[in-house]
Amino acid sequence: MILPMKKLTLLVLDSQKKAALKTLRNFGAVHIEKEAASSDTLTELQNTYTRVQQAEALITESQPKKAEKAKTEALTLNRNDLLQAVDEILDLKDQESNTRAAINKLTGDIEAYNAWGDFDPEDIRSFEENSIYLTMGELPEKSYTALPETIKTVRLAGGKKTVRFAIVSETIDVPVDLPSDFNPLILPDMRLSAMHTERERLQKQLPSFKAKIGARTELLAPLKAEAKKLAKEIEFETVHAGMEVIPLEKEPIRLARLSGYILAEKQADFAGLAKANGWAFISDDPAEEDAVPTAMRHNRFVQLLTPLTDFLGTVPGYREPDISLWFLLFFGIFFAMIFGDAGYGGILVILSLIGIGKAKAKEQPAPLAMQMFLYLGVLTVIWGTATCNWFGISVEYIPAWLKNLSVPAISNATEESIRNANLMQFCFTLGLIQLTIGHIISIVRNIRSPQILGHIGSIAMLCGMYVVVLSLVVSAERYQINQPVMIAIGGGFALNFIFSNYQTGIGQSIVDSLKNIITMFLGVVNVFADIMSYIRLWAVGLAGSAISATVNQMAGPALGSFLIFLGVLLLFFGHGLNYIMNVLSVIVHGVRLNTLEFSNHVGLTWAGFKYEPFAE
Repeated sequence: MILPMKKLTLLVLDSQKKAALKTLRNFGAVHIEKEAASSDTLTELQNTYTRVQQAEALITESQPKKAEKAKTEALTLNRNDLLQAVDEILDLKDQESNTRAAINKLTGDIEAYNAWGDFDPEDIRSFEENSIYLTMGELPEKSYTALPETIKTVRLAGGKKTVRFAIVSETIDVPVDLPSDFNPLILPDMRLSAMHTERERLQKQLPSFKAKIGARTELLAPLKAEAKKLAKEIEFETVHAGMEVIPLEKEPIRLARLSGYILAEKQADFAGLAKANGWAFISDDPAEEDAVPTAMRHNRFVQLLTPLTDFLGTVPGYREPDISLWFLLFFGIFFAMIFGDAGYGGILVILSLIGIGKAKAKEQPAPLAMQMFLYLGVLTVIWGTATCNWFGISVEYIPAWLKNLSVPAISNATEESIRNANLMQFCFTLGLIQLTIGHIISIVRNIRSPQILGHIGSIAMLCGMYVVVLSLVVSAERYQINQPVMIAIGGGFALNFIFSNYQTGIGQSIVDSLKNIITMFLGVVNVFADIMSYIRLWAVGLAGSAISATVNQMAGPALGSFLIFLGVLLLFFGHGLNYIMNVLSVIVHGVRLNTLEFSNHVGLTWAGFKYEPFAE
């Protein structure tokens, strides 16, 4: 359930706001609305935090491979000593970057001057002492031969197309009548052989910087701990610097204000805290336009969904319905149908039990993620048993007692065309049930509003479109699009058109619907598409089963010969790859049906953000 919140506005003396914030942070129940803030302290903290994170990342990236890692004990350092070590790490990185830049420059210079040979630039400059100036450059053969006799040159090298030469003059100025295609040579700082030597020296030196950084693994733990401290200090200073200061006209004092939200159940505790500290505050229900954080509380079963929603980052809005129970139930079914294999589910159950057992052995609570995987694994085993699917093994090789546990209508032992038709019908029925539940949730939330008639119309359209889908996909003979079906679709559309936008009256609702007439008509198509979308459960599950069977067929011949090792390897690789693909399919398809199709029919946009109280 989504817990009710109260909006707070707190006033404290400006001179006491830091102490008040420390008390508030110890209380740990107020979600503060952070204002735009800036201060020298905040800037310094943010810069320090960035440097600490950079140093930690550099050490992590530069660590030797696991086999080469030496055991190091974490250091205990104060902030000044730790920041000094951070400066050393960052300085080593700068040296590495500068060395790379120097190597790249030398490589470019070597390529540029290679054609000129290994000459000493100081020899060229030494002629200037005798008032002889040499300007070196390149010209095409035709342009060089056409140079006027007034320009004295010394031909140095050349091929069929390009001539390299030096212009000899008694002044530093380059002749003005040179051709436009003349390419002058800028003298390098060192000769070509020296460039090669310097580049080799730098290339040998380069790995030492990474080695020195990677050797500081003892700093990782202190850096992580310091980053957490700095993050809390930044949060504190952001609130502190963002508090609005209110000067009083007739009093030589100033007040500081902040706004936030608190759980309604914590309001009495906060009132006692405010009274004890002499704070003034206003507490009220959030206004419609307020951006209220969402705090949720679930029972132990529904709590299993938390790892998934945390991974997805999905949070319902404060005023939106909580569909966590239905999300968890249907996601479990979708997961089982997409995996579709009791053997795969059994592996997940075993791995989950091992994870839970390890936690229990350490006297720690079982991780929620392991509990969720156990739930999903059990459902997958149940579904795989019902469909008689065990690691893609052909039905004739499955023991009779396992076949007897399967459900004939959807079992692999049943004729394929009949089984597929039943599975497709099951998918569409599942879609109808879930989408209908979505509208029932909306009906319960709007029970006192005529809008419920619009949702009843949507349910009628769903039922009518369900028959249309079955007629088109499963069997036109068994499921005929008759008059009752058309009445359900047409009548449902009419109710939805008249009442779905109801606020103040039927006239207003019809006018609003007319304004969105195209969207309203497209909504009928969307109902069809939403039900049709559930066929993905059958299709993806069928694809996974086909891959499993193919892997078995490929490995089968090798298992009965001297290549048994290759066959076992192929089985592990093939089924492992299929397992990973099933996980991705669950994320793409199983999650989508809940967060898109189902949520749209509930009216849920997932536009919320988490309640994160200001706390230690």
